[in-house]
Amino acid sequence: MSKDRIYRSPAGLAGGVLLLALALWLGIDALVAGEGNTPWMALAALLFLVPLIAAYTVRPAVFANDDRLRVRNPFRVIVLPWGQVASFRSGYSNEVFTESGDKYQLWSIPVSLRARKKAARRETRRASGGGQGRGGLLGGLGSLGGAGSSDGADGPVRAETDKVMDELREALEARKPANTSQGEVTVRWAYEVVAPAAAGAVLLAVLLGTG
Repeated sequence: MSKDRIYRSPAGLAGGVLLLALALWLGIDALVAGEGNTPWMALAALLFLVPLIAAYTVRPAVFANDDRLRVRNPFRVIVLPWGQVASFRSGYSNEVFTESGDKYQLWSIPVSLRARKKAARRETRRASGGGQGRGGLLGGLGSLGGAGSSDGADGPVRAETDKVMDELREALEARKPANTSQGEVTVRWAYEVVAPAAAGAVLLAVLLGTG
């Protein structure tokens, strides 16, 4: 099996690390210095908030290789052999559709309307001979399984997440017929996120209920 290419949101990672650091700093301070029920409230809040913050910021990722696409969303992990992928769609969010009609959002590849407008302005300037800039959140992504990026030196300027989706579409077209790309779609719930968050929510509710 070929090595996975990993697609994540640097902005989500940076924001998640900052939020986790803040939550841990405040929570640990309350655990150590708090009085009465405060340490217990802090513990419950940490159990509830830390898994959720991590789930929505640090955890999301898309892993792709020559055989399959693995989508790690906040609460589920979806493994899709290329043979089971029907298409990708980019609207207000980026999504993958299976041959059976199921739809899964790609949390780690967020749509940025601002980036699309910026890319459209750069494309307008490039088309009029004003030059072309480079950059973006997910820059530096190479090809997957021999499929090159659709944004070549003479191609249209695209937002970075749109270029990622183009790359995934090219990989789908190249790898879908392969024998090693066949199989069943599997979905696993992320109990490592759900369990502590649920425990924290229950403990928090009990503490609030008992005063």
